[in-house]
Amino acid sequence: MRITGNTPGGLLIFGCLIYVLACAVLYVFQEELIFFPEKLSTDYEFRFDQTFEEVSVKTKDGLNLNGVLFKADTSEGLIFYLHGNAGSIRSWGTIASHYTDLGYDLFILDYRGYGKSEGTIQNEVTFFSDIQTAYDLLKPRYNGQRIVISGYSIGTGSAAWLASVNNPDLLILQAPYYSLTDMKDKLLPVIPDFVLKYKFETYQFLENVESPVIIFHGDRDEVISYQSSMKLQNHFKPGDVLITLRDQGHNGMSYNTAYRSELRQRLPTWVKKD
Repeated sequence: MRITGNTPGGLLIFGCLIYVLACAVLYVFQEELIFFPEKLSTDYEFRFDQTFEEVSVKTKDGLNLNGVLFKADTSEGLIFYLHGNAGSIRSWGTIASHYTDLGYDLFILDYRGYGKSEGTIQNEVTFFSDIQTAYDLLKPRYNGQRIVISGYSIGTGSAAWLASVNNPDLLILQAPYYSLTDMKDKLLPVIPDFVLKYKFETYQFLENVESPVIIFHGDRDEVISYQSSMKLQNHFKPGDVLITLRDQGHNGMSYNTAYRSELRQRLPTWVKKD
């Protein structure tokens, strides 16, 4: 008996083919669905209203990543900042004064394919390796000073991982996700977990972070649910804290006056003491 597309069996086979095709497309093109870089020419000149230094980071496979180190007038240490999934240092650098005014230098790294950084993001292992390489380059400059690791949105998973293997003085997460798998399950529950190449399991990394952990999350975040940070509290150690920013959406947190006030008042007491 021939099965045609109008029979239940034929429809089932057609549906399965569409499902497999959708999974394959998501697997192959997921970088385009997660990362939205702004690309800059290698001769692009940054224009920021404060002292800064461009830093070239050579990856283990020989690529050059671009970073910018913003200088405080009198520095107590470094904030190593991992930005969100869109834009580049050109736009993210506008937040620098909010941190240098607190007496910390601020380093922002552009991931592969972002800004003037070479290459393209291809997997989670390389993504983490690049960040560790940049951290290893900056850390010796701040021997004996405070080092804070901070991440925003997509940068929170890698910031949590970096803190878990380097033990900085403080970890700050802005609008973190529980994991990318958790986000996928909420948006596309029919897609199997193995399709996702980037797990970014923030909750697991937090369990290995010895430093104090501070999470800021807006209760009106339309991209990464505030409930993600509520769930992350289950992986806190004593002293870790979640600070809720009222009426704050996903973007623009660094300009939020409540966020800036909390940092200014409490940062000196959050970092580890000798």
